[in-house]
Amino acid sequence: MSSNRFWEIFRFVLVGGTCFLIEYGLLYALTEFAGLHYLWSSAIAFVVSLLINYWMCVAIVFQGAGKQSFSQRLLFIGSSIAGLGINQACMWFFVDRCGIYYMVAKLITSAIVMIWNYILKRKAVTGTM
Repeated sequence: MSSNRFWEIFRFVLVGGTCFLIEYGLLYALTEFAGLHYLWSSAIAFVVSLLINYWMCVAIVFQGAGKQSFSQRLLFIGSSIAGLGINQACMWFFVDRCGIYYMVAKLITSAIVMIWNYILKRKAVTGTM
């Protein structure tokens, strides 16, 4: 692995960790304090985190990401919608089917979605794998 790729992954993990904390805190606040069902809270928190993550990936993580083509933007949007679907399906499965507390389920779900996000977001933002 090249040094550039290592630092790119490092920045991606740092940005992702920051966005995870935002998403995790928002999930808890919307569920516990606003009284929303955990799946609604999860979807809202995911979208907010996604928007912040996109901005940070373009600004910090991926070099030259500001010059995206239409197809790259379309891939980003499509992969984000798919990521939301994966997020919601995993949350439902772990909470409703497995009986796992929703905040613990979010930890497992986030690990699954993180792998999806790196692969597809890198392709979407930079046009390369």
